[in-house]
Amino acid sequence: MASAHLMRVVQTVEVLEAVVRRAFGPHGGQVLFTRDTGQAMVSRSGTRILTALRLDNPLARMIVEWVSGHSSRTGDGSKSFILLLASLVRTIDRAACWDLSLSHSSGSDLHCSSARRLAYELLSFSLQLDHLITVRVVPYGQRLAWKDMFTVLPSPVQKLLLAFFHTRLSHNNCIFISGLLCELLSNWTAEDPQPYSALQFLNDTWPALYTPVVGFPVGNSRLLEGQIIHRDFAVPSTPTAQGPVKAVVLTEPLGRFMEAGDVLQIGNKGSISPLGSFTERSLECVLSHLQSLGVSVLLSSVKQSAAVLALAAQAQMGVVECIGQEDLVLFSRLSEATPVSTFWNIRPENVVSLAFCKPILLGAHRYVHVGFPAKDHLRPCSLVVCGAGAGQSEQHALAMQDAIKMLLTTWQPPASEQLENPTHVTAKNTSHHQSGLQGCVLTAGGTFEFLLSRALRQNSVNGQSNVVSWILADSLLCIPRYIYSNKPGSFAQIQATIGKFPEHPVDGTIHLKCERSTQDPGLESAFCKYQLLLAVLQCVSQLFRTDAVIHTSSRLKTISNISCEEGGEAEG
Repeated sequence: MASAHLMRVVQTVEVLEAVVRRAFGPHGGQVLFTRDTGQAMVSRSGTRILTALRLDNPLARMIVEWVSGHSSRTGDGSKSFILLLASLVRTIDRAACWDLSLSHSSGSDLHCSSARRLAYELLSFSLQLDHLITVRVVPYGQRLAWKDMFTVLPSPVQKLLLAFFHTRLSHNNCIFISGLLCELLSNWTAEDPQPYSALQFLNDTWPALYTPVVGFPVGNSRLLEGQIIHRDFAVPSTPTAQGPVKAVVLTEPLGRFMEAGDVLQIGNKGSISPLGSFTERSLECVLSHLQSLGVSVLLSSVKQSAAVLALAAQAQMGVVECIGQEDLVLFSRLSEATPVSTFWNIRPENVVSLAFCKPILLGAHRYVHVGFPAKDHLRPCSLVVCGAGAGQSEQHALAMQDAIKMLLTTWQPPASEQLENPTHVTAKNTSHHQSGLQGCVLTAGGTFEFLLSRALRQNSVNGQSNVVSWILADSLLCIPRYIYSNKPGSFAQIQATIGKFPEHPVDGTIHLKCERSTQDPGLESAFCKYQLLLAVLQCVSQLFRTDAVIHTSSRLKTISNISCEEGGEAEG
C-alpha cells in the first residue's frame, strides 16, 4: 500500500463524514438535495443521503456499498457507521505513526504495513467483543418485554422506536409516527411474547402493507382494517346485502383456460362438455360455474379480455386485474387462498371468503379495499402514509420499515449476520453469547459507547491487546462527542458518571440519568450497536487491505474475456 493511497483513504472517509455529520444525532438537521429534474429531496436518513451522492471515487463507492448492506440488514446505523469508520481510520493512522516512532523506524511502506497490521488485529479482536459487551455492558441495560407495549405507557418498545425516529425524521413528526407504528405492531402481533415471526412477516410484506398518499399532512396518516390492493376495479363489484364476499384468485387470462380441443368440466357431478373453439357461450358457462360456487369477485394477476369483463359486468361480478405480485402474495397469505391457473382446477376449496371487498379513494387514486374474517385474535391492517410530497410520504414509510428491521434484529439476531470472513469470525464463534444481547436495550445518547470504551480501556491495562483496545476505545467516543457537540459539558458529565459505576453490577438494572435535559432520551438496541461495530471493523480491514486504486479509461479485461478474444482470433 502506497503512502498516497493511505492518505486518500483518510481523505475519502472524512469527506463522507462531513456529509452525514450535519444530520447526525437527535439534534441533527435535514439535508436538502436538488436533482437534475429540479425536484428537491429533504432527508435525515443516512443511507438515502449517501446513496444520493454522485461518487466517482471507487473507495467512496465501496464504503457506501458497505453502509447500504449493513443498513438493509439491520435498518439502522448508517450515519454512525461513517462517523465511527472515520474515527477508526484516523486513530489507526496515528497509532501507526506512534508505533514507528517507538521502533525508531521511518518510511511510508513501514507506516502502511503497520496500519494494515493494526486493522487486521482489530478485526481479530472482534472475536472478543460479544463476550465483553455481554459481561461489561449488558448488565447496565434492560430486557424488552413485548407484552409491556400493551400495558405500560410509554413502554420500552415505544421508547426504542421514539429514539430511532428522532435520528431519522423531523422532530415534529417523531411522536406521531412512532405511535402509529406501535398501533400497527399491536394489531399484527396480537400480544405475542415472541414477536419475531410477526416482525419478519411485516418486513417481508412491507411494500404491500402501506399506501403513500400525496397532498395531505403527515397527521392524516392512519391505519385501515384489512388490505389495500393497489389496483382499481376493472368491473365494479356489487355489494352483497349480507354475508361474506367470495372471491377467486386467477393467474392466467380466463380465455386461455379453454382452447380448441380442450374439455370443460362443469358442476360437481362430473358432467363434461366438449369445446371446439372459444366462444361467448363457453365463457358464459365459465362465469355460470363461478356463480354456482358463490364467487362474486375475480382477483387476477393478469389482464383479462374485453369479453370476460363484459360478461362479468352482466353477471354483476367484480373484476380486479393486473394485481401486483407483492399485493397478491400478501393477499394469499392473509386469506390462505390458492391461486388457480386453469379453469378445471377451480374447486370450492379455491374460493375464499372476505369480510368485504369495496373501492376506496385515497388521495387522487382509487384502490380496492378488502377485509378478512377475524382469526387468532389478529387484526390485519394496512397503513396509509400521507405527506405534502411524494418524497415525504416515502421517507416516513421507509423509516417505519427500517424501524421494523431494527426491532427484528434486536429480538432475534440471525447468526448469519456476523462477519462474513470465516478466517476471523463465524456464526459458531459468536452465537454462544448472542442470548445475552438479544432483546437488550440501553439508554440512548452514547451509553453503549461510554460503557464499552471504559471496558476496553480496562482490558488494555489487564489484557494483552493493549494497542487495539486503546484504538477501539478512543474511536468509540466519537459518537457521544458528536451527539453532545453543542453541549460539551454534558459529554464530560456523563463520562464521569459512568466512570463511577461498578464494573460488575449485582443489584439489577442500572438506568442512566443525565441532567442535560428533561426529555427522556429513549432507548437503543445493544445488538444493533454490536452489529454496527462488527460491520465497521470489517470495512476498515477491507480498506487497509487495498494496495492501490488504479484509474482506467477502458474496460478491464478478465481472463475469460482474454480467452474468448484469443479463441476468436484463432478461429479467424
